[in-house]
Amino acid sequence: MPGFPRLQESYDLVVVGGGHAGLQAGLKAGLLHHSAAVLDRGPKYSRSFYAPRMDNIPGFPDGISGHALLDHQVAALRRVADRVGYFSPALVTRVKPRDRGFEVAFDWLKQPRKVTGRAVVLAMGVVDRMPEVSGKIDPIFPWANFALFDFCLFCDAHDMTGRSVAVVGHDAYTARLALELLHWEPRSVEILTHGRPFLEGVEPTEAADLRAALAARGIPVTATEISGLGGLREKEFRVLFRDGVERAFDRGFSGLGWYSMHSEIPRSLGCRFDADGYVVTDEDGRALSASTGEPIPGLYCAGDLRNGWNSIPEAWATAERAVIHAYASYL
Repeated sequence: MPGFPRLQESYDLVVVGGGHAGLQAGLKAGLLHHSAAVLDRGPKYSRSFYAPRMDNIPGFPDGISGHALLDHQVAALRRVADRVGYFSPALVTRVKPRDRGFEVAFDWLKQPRKVTGRAVVLAMGVVDRMPEVSGKIDPIFPWANFALFDFCLFCDAHDMTGRSVAVVGHDAYTARLALELLHWEPRSVEILTHGRPFLEGVEPTEAADLRAALAARGIPVTATEISGLGGLREKEFRVLFRDGVERAFDRGFSGLGWYSMHSEIPRSLGCRFDADGYVVTDEDGRALSASTGEPIPGLYCAGDLRNGWNSIPEAWATAERAVIHAYASYL
């Protein structure tokens, strides 16, 4: 097992986050012969860590688990350990500008630490909101781990073809997701609001349009609260409702959106956000200023945290563009 990396006072690049985008950013920095620190809260905080099989990863025609893919990326990063330090578990608490770069404060090995970087890549990702059953999120984990409950349209919707799908959620995002799933030709789609009023708080005209679209496409809405889950042995997403009714679906799908978009640090740095809460960047991943709309010098954002499509190949691409631009412009 590799020993602990030695922490330097300063690096060319500091990467905040060690998911797929952050690991690729660190690797690219090393391949470009720049020093970098990758500050990773831990692999289990990556969105894909518990994914049992992903089919959209180049080079893995039979699919690969999220855990295994992260292991491959960490192994690649260790091959450039002479230039890149991988620090995990490391929790970043603050990033602040300073002369010719940034200071990054984080906790590592139960001690507060600080490093400086000429450029910073923010790659903290986002956190899915989990459905709560009897006040706990734990009940959904086994179904997610066995690919019976999914979260990502672009990663998993292709597996819904010919299946009955329960979409858990209650707002406009849930309704649009249920409608979009029809593109992959599931056998049926049903919305489970889990006891919440459907389209609560949605503007009346939009709510009426969504209800009409759902009715026209044959997507029913069940508002009864979920009291339990079953069917794991049978490889089903079986739902027990509070009124005693039990229903079985081939798959469950989250329509709950994000629990956290890790906006605190980019907001403190003056980043601009879009209407959905993502950091706005230019095509090179440079974070744009909320006040001027211009790129913030030396600050980049990659992966799910930034505006754009959410997928692992896209996360890699944004990390590549960000580090190459930093190499050309700041390093």
